Amino acid sequence: MKKNKSKKIVLWILAIILVVVLGAVGGAFIYANSLFNKMEKVEIDKDNVGITEEVQEKLSVYDDKVTNIALFGIDAGEDGIGRSDSIMIATIDTHNKKLKLTSIMRDSYVNIDGHGLDKINHAYAFGKSQLAIKTLNENFDLNIEDFVAVNFSSLPKIIDKIGGIELDIDSEELKYINGYISDINSVNGTNSPGITTTGLQHVDGTQAMGYCRIRYTSGGDYKRTERHREVLTKIFEKILSMSPTSYPSLLNDLLPMVSTSLDAGEIMDLGNKVLSIGNTSLEQERFPRDGYCEGQMINGVYYLVFDKEVTVNQLQDYIFEDKKTW
Repeated sequence: MKKNKSKKIVLWILAIILVVVLGAVGGAFIYANSLFNKMEKVEIDKDNVGITEEVQEKLSVYDDKVTNIALFGIDAGEDGIGRSDSIMIATIDTHNKKLKLTSIMRDSYVNIDGHGLDKINHAYAFGKSQLAIKTLNENFDLNIEDFVAVNFSSLPKIIDKIGGIELDIDSEELKYINGYISDINSVNGTNSPGITTTGLQHVDGTQAMGYCRIRYTSGGDYKRTERHREVLTKIFEKILSMSPTSYPSLLNDLLPMVSTSLDAGEIMDLGNKVLSIGNTSLEQERFPRDGYCEGQMINGVYYLVFDKEVTVNQLQDYIFEDKKTW
């Protein structure tokens, strides 16, 4: 099993950052601010994130109603440089009272400024968060200005910290998951047991990480991104069910693993927006959609080639919804 090919993460960290407001509202801003300062703050040049005047004008109607944040799961080495092998967009829609999670297929064949046509997950390795955001905006006509990123190794820690999650494992997944669990145990020095039966069951962080890494079942990478979103949803639901008194300890341990362009005030504002939406589930989608993309070998490398015009329209319709509702 090739470790470098299997390092992927589900992008759970936005949920943690947002729900902290449940414990911070009511006057605890100073303490919340000290927690947020544990994150690595990355400055983004917002004049160079690939938002054209045309896109800015087109999407301006959604200002203060729809907030999009890029989420990157990084496959990074000791030098901190790596590809964003999980790419998602978190959407907070206060008009339609919805939270959405959109996956972008990592092999999508896109133009990366200064590097030409390549897989979208290479943008982060070429220019970190600045170029990764710019690549999303330029190829999908979006207006993203902020991001949250976390290294793949953090996933087991957060899941163990919240006491595990429930996953429904099918017979195809059972064939592969234990090999990944064994590999993760070997790398991390853990001793999580293998999965012996199919069906709904309680899993720890290492087992959940193994589930996210599965790549050879029916549906391939499409199914894999679905597993990422499923695990994120389970983490989101578990955190929301916890007592707010447990958040400070949770965040104290986990926020040092995070890098973001958001400051404490912006995070608090996002949290208040989530609170204004109320109890809701995460809607999930991924792009490019089936029927509008195909895998192609180009110069000996596999890429996911897609119909850009159709995909851009589909993505914007999903994130921003029918303009008639505005």
